[in-house]
Amino acid sequence: MPKRIVVIQGHPDPSEERFCRALAEAYAGAAEAAGHEVRVIDVARIEFPVLRSQQEFDEGVPVEPIRQAQESIAWANHLLVVYPLWMGAMPALLKAFFEQVLRPGFGANMEAADTGWTKRLKGHSARIVVTMGMPAFFYRWYFRAHSLKNLKRNILGFCGVSPVRATLIGAVEALDDAGRQKWLKHLQELGRAGA
Repeated sequence: MPKRIVVIQGHPDPSEERFCRALAEAYAGAAEAAGHEVRVIDVARIEFPVLRSQQEFDEGVPVEPIRQAQESIAWANHLLVVYPLWMGAMPALLKAFFEQVLRPGFGANMEAADTGWTKRLKGHSARIVVTMGMPAFFYRWYFRAHSLKNLKRNILGFCGVSPVRATLIGAVEALDDAGRQKWLKHLQELGRAGA
C-alpha cells in the first residue's frame, strides 16, 4: 500500500556534495518510483528563527516555512529524518527546526491536568538515518546512542510517532565509492518499501 512520506533533510549545509543529501535523494527517488507520495523538507534551505523562551514555544506563531512543514508532517504517515552526527548529537539547526515544528498543539498537547498529553502524531512511523565519522558500533556501545535515543523517544515518541527505526552509517569519511554505493542502494531499498 502506498505511503505518504516526508523526507526531512537535516544536514545544515545546503551544499549538494553532502552524503546525507545523496542518501535522502536515493530514498525519495526510489519511494516515488515505487508509487509512494513524497514531500521533502530541506532544513538548510528554509529560514526560521531560533526559539529563545518558553513563551515563544508555547504562544509564538510559526513562520510560514514552519507552518508548511507542519502541514506536510501532518499529511504524512511516514517520516525519514537524515542528518550527520555533530558533537555527539543532531546539528543545532535540525534541533531548532524540531523545536519550531513540534510546538504544543501540533506534536503533543496537554488537554487537561487529569487526562495528560495527547500525542498528535499517532499513526506516523519514522526512520532516522545518521551519518558519523566514528564507527557505528562505537557510537552505540560507548556513547549508548544517546542523541538517537533522545530523538526517538523524547521527541518523536513523545508526539506518538511509532515505530521509529534507525540506520547508522559509521566511518563515513573512510567510505570509498563502493561503500557509498552500497549505502545508497540500501536507502533505495528502504524507499521502495516505504520503510
